[in-house]
Amino acid sequence: MQIARVIGTVVSTVKNESLHGRKILLVQTLNADLKPKGSPMIALDAVGAGVGELVFWCRGKEAAFPFKRDSTPTDCTIVGIIDSDSHVFNKSGKFRKSGQSGKVS
Repeated sequence: MQIARVIGTVVSTVKNESLHGRKILLVQTLNADLKPKGSPMIALDAVGAGVGELVFWCRGKEAAFPFKRDSTPTDCTIVGIIDSDSHVFNKSGKFRKSGQSGKVS
């Protein structure tokens, strides 16, 4: 699993039948300091995440597991919501202070 921030929503007028009713979101992977890393990706939402939230996501075969092993065609799935930035350790192993995304306590 990796950490990302939801940065947008995706609208699709034509999609695989097993994706009907499922929310598709745009996520930006983050590094240990919660700074953007790499390019944004499209992810299938399994937990009800919204824009701006900090989330866990997974890739590969495991990305389809939250969907009852049906043939949901996904390679990137949001599998958890992180309540607050303050619940994330930075590289030095310190917790972040609430509301201070770039500083640690």
